[in-house]
Amino acid sequence: MRVPSLILAAAGAALIAPAALPAPATAVPPRERPAARGGGGVTADDRPARGEGGVAADDRSAQGEGGVTADDLLARTGTCAELSRGRYRTDAGSPATVPVCGTDDAVFWKADLDVDCDGRPTTHCNSGTDPVFAPTTAFQQSDGLHLNAETLPYVVVPEPSSRWDYRAHGIRGGSVAAVVHGDRVQYAVVGDTGPSDLIGEASYATAQGLGIDPDPLTGGAPSDVTYIVFRNSLITPIEDHEEAVATGERLAKQFLAND
Repeated sequence: MRVPSLILAAAGAALIAPAALPAPATAVPPRERPAARGGGGVTADDRPARGEGGVAADDRSAQGEGGVTADDLLARTGTCAELSRGRYRTDAGSPATVPVCGTDDAVFWKADLDVDCDGRPTTHCNSGTDPVFAPTTAFQQSDGLHLNAETLPYVVVPEPSSRWDYRAHGIRGGSVAAVVHGDRVQYAVVGDTGPSDLIGEASYATAQGLGIDPDPLTGGAPSDVTYIVFRNSLITPIEDHEEAVATGERLAKQFLAND
């Protein structure tokens, strides 16, 4: 989880939570992650995620299983009806250039991908591999445990603010997302929240499924990642990745059909 330098207090003061909406989930005070440095490809010694729900680097579903391709989704998100009242930075100190866009079916944005390793400590996601590691996520599994970033594909949404409040647009923990990079589509869930002025972050497993170096310190992608989150969707339990893929395929086809 990331945080803009020296302005956490100001950002917190700017949060707006309408009375009709639930209070935003918060894991720990978000901190700034290193800017993404990866060039997009996974190196030869990249390690596939292991354990239940693991996504290997050659996961076929990440390339559009079921007929939904990256090209289809990129074409559909080629124009932007801006929902956000202002734009987001991708990293602390960078210009605010990224709007949140929307249709009746989904919200989407185009940014970088910083690797979020937060959640339960694992072999590749822990305080030794990630200098800003936190053992918590804003949303938890059905058994109350925090999410496993190494095995569960999830995306991070900005905390609610006057700029944009995800809760007002049918988005919540467990909402289904399609993340696009190159020719790959990785289905995921909304699993964590980040700073209210930054955007462009996803779990270790999401990066790996997209063929992006998942190392939380040196990996990620500096640009050209499209995040599509489907309104009013929900995966229960949140850790059921197979259901996220099936639901994501169905909603992606609907998203394309409603062009």
